[in-house]
Amino acid sequence: MFCTYRILLLGVITMIMSCNSSEEKSNENSTYPDVHIVNAMKNVIRNGELEEKILLDTISNKKGLYGLGPERYLTGELLLIDGTSYVSRVTSDSTMQVKETFNTSAPFFVYANVQSWQTVQLPEEITDLKSLETFIDKETANRKRPFAFKLSGTVKTATIHVQNLPPGTSVSSPQEAHQGQVNYHLKDEPVDLVGFFSTKHQTIFTHHDSFMHIHLITQDRTKMGHLDNVYFEKMTLYLPRK
Repeated sequence: MFCTYRILLLGVITMIMSCNSSEEKSNENSTYPDVHIVNAMKNVIRNGELEEKILLDTISNKKGLYGLGPERYLTGELLLIDGTSYVSRVTSDSTMQVKETFNTSAPFFVYANVQSWQTVQLPEEITDLKSLETFIDKETANRKRPFAFKLSGTVKTATIHVQNLPPGTSVSSPQEAHQGQVNYHLKDEPVDLVGFFSTKHQTIFTHHDSFMHIHLITQDRTKMGHLDNVYFEKMTLYLPRK
């Protein structure tokens, strides 16, 4: 009887050690830089927390830096791409100003440092945001989340928006938060996109009905904003290398 118990005990210990070893290997194979999250989208939209929660020039490590969010008081859009910071602001219903500067701030923000990327050619049938989300979700099912990603190529059409909240406006709902927002329509434009993906951060850094938050910037750096709709033509997807 004692021998039987001893054999069973040894078997349980072996199973635990095997599981721990597998978990360590899984974590080791899935490690890449953590995503940093500052405040939450819902606090801005629902609670009116419009003031700055992060100064972009206080991010010390700018090597391979990617990030996005709105400008404080919802006066524009922010994008970090490969260590360069851009802010876009509305100048008219058809024009915007895109400025390269770290001298800006955000009420909520998400960012990460990515040094190495895995390239994935986007299949032809992936033409819009919903099919892109499904593709990325399947492609990264065994990876650590959340994570940053990017795309480069040409969009057949796209709609982006830039926040332009009137000064002194109070915000307690999505409708109030989008007052003054201007939509811009692109056609046959070479672009770069930076996004963040998570199935567990809706209303934190993605909207309640999406697992992605994406900002688009044209490759001539004259237009930049939050991506609302798109029809991809030929794109390359970049995922953080494990």
